[in-house]
Amino acid sequence: MIIELDMQSDTPIYTQLINQIIEGIASGRLQPGEALPSVRSLASDIGINLHTVNKAYTLLKQEGFILVHRQKGVVVNPDGMPSVTPEFLEQQRRQLKSIIAEAICRGMTKEQLIDITGSIYSELMPDNNERGK
Repeated sequence: MIIELDMQSDTPIYTQLINQIIEGIASGRLQPGEALPSVRSLASDIGINLHTVNKAYTLLKQEGFILVHRQKGVVVNPDGMPSVTPEFLEQQRRQLKSIIAEAICRGMTKEQLIDITGSIYSELMPDNNERGK
């Protein structure tokens, strides 16, 4: 698993780490049941504080993306991913609303926004398997 963090970004490091792990799962680069590095190992490998990795792993565990086993360590949830809930849909709506508002202010068209989201969706879907249909 290759993690690329932008230390100059306004986005907190733990959030960048969460996003990259979720992108890895969505794209199929990380498979259900696959082991992730330990907190200490990942922190050392990418040169960040172990508490930052621990925070990211804790939030991923709370959301159901990963499991922490005493013997197996940290693994991608082998029982499947969290489902779409009304709370998740509302959270996505709030996040997308500010992104779309900025795009509109910058002069993007609806078609450009749809093209970008479609392109990202296709990029992340493993083997172009549109499981969300």
